[in-house]
Amino acid sequence: MATPLGEKIRTLRKSKGFTLDRLAELSESSKSYIWELENKDPPRPSADKIAKIAVALAVTPDYLITEEVAVEDATDTAFFRKYRRMDPGVKEKIRKMLDVMGEDGE
Repeated sequence: MATPLGEKIRTLRKSKGFTLDRLAELSESSKSYIWELENKDPPRPSADKIAKIAVALAVTPDYLITEEVAVEDATDTAFFRKYRRMDPGVKEKIRKMLDVMGEDGE
């Protein structure tokens, strides 16, 4: 059974388009270790492993290990991180699109 940590890692990994292999490579872990974190309840990973996975996923280690944060928030967090790096002109276009769509997104 997956843990909140495992679900966060899987959600973030997929939102970035990373395979298990790619995240393992970026975090200096094995594919099987990442799979185990995502799908089982392994012994608590070391702070070093969590830090490397967090860097690879562009989040803080605290985000990964804090259970109060909903897994769904990971997608929003990734979106806003991308948004903050966008050029001002692109941000303006996105804001206009949201205004046109209205509050209900339609």
